[in-house]
Amino acid sequence: MLPRIEKLKKKLKELGLDSFLVMSPVNRRYLSGFTGTSGFLLITRKQNFLLTDFRYIEQATKQAPSFQIVKHDYPWLKTLEQLLKRLPVENMGLESDYVAYKQYRELEKQLSFIELYPQDGIIEGLRLVKDAEEIANIKNAAQIADKAFDHILGIIKPGIKEREIALELEFFMRSQGADGVSFDTIVASGKRSALPHGVASEKIIEKGDLVTLDYGCIYNGYCSDMTRTVVIGQPSDKQRKIYNIVLEAQIMGLEAVKAGLSAREIDDRVRSFISEKGYGENFGHGLGHGVGLCIHENPSLSPRDNTEVLANMVVTIEPGIYIPDWGGVRIEDLVLVTDTGYNNFTCAKKELIVI
Repeated sequence: MLPRIEKLKKKLKELGLDSFLVMSPVNRRYLSGFTGTSGFLLITRKQNFLLTDFRYIEQATKQAPSFQIVKHDYPWLKTLEQLLKRLPVENMGLESDYVAYKQYRELEKQLSFIELYPQDGIIEGLRLVKDAEEIANIKNAAQIADKAFDHILGIIKPGIKEREIALELEFFMRSQGADGVSFDTIVASGKRSALPHGVASEKIIEKGDLVTLDYGCIYNGYCSDMTRTVVIGQPSDKQRKIYNIVLEAQIMGLEAVKAGLSAREIDDRVRSFISEKGYGENFGHGLGHGVGLCIHENPSLSPRDNTEVLANMVVTIEPGIYIPDWGGVRIEDLVLVTDTGYNNFTCAKKELIVI
């Protein structure tokens, strides 16, 4: 974790900050390795502190060797106040996109002897580019999801409920070493496949349905994300047409991925193609998003994000077409950006699968 901490300290120096308080559980884990449910980090130019209660002292000592572990009493702000008064700090940065207004007022009152400076997205900016350990964890999560797709193909059939498919996916991924699912599993069949976030329901799979499966798992804290759409019984001409447009768009999106382009440029290449095919209004979400400790991270591959895509970012490529009262198709891979293109972590077959 030390390289991550040193990058943060370099950023603090650039901003003229003496210290930084980390309250987000995700950022706390990213910087310290600590996975307990209660704790805060105080990082100064020269020292690293992890404040937690008596339940987690032993765990924190083992998981966060780069930090001095401080047992806090209640209220925890009193312990932070006492610690700060012993340190040579005059100001402290805060996570403005995590600290609630009420918390900020409490910090302001308790720590009136130092200046507080809310900062936006400092640690999230560090998390954009993944290190070798992060990449390995995400790849393992993607491999488990791939195995789950092969497994679920033998389960899906007319008469089974969407919810039963979702439960089987979760059980299988956990049996393969996953910590859990990355998000509520989407199983959307028939007309429900027109819902981009159609979380699994009690609907029964029927012959003639398109079935969209969007799911992922968590491995050692890191997420995976993939989507495949299959058809139950022989597809209609329209189903095959829409599927092939999405497949071509998805391959086009993969071919567009390369370090140095903006997130918006990659999205635009695919969005323009789908629009030319006459379905621009039926592709209402971004082409993809970053994945890491959270299932949705920056960058957002969308018309609104000009972030430069860099090597070792991990992003999804997931175009879709959704037609109300008919159905929809989405295909999604999880890829590692490289200087010359990408490495695809999702290996499941993409040609239309007929069940």
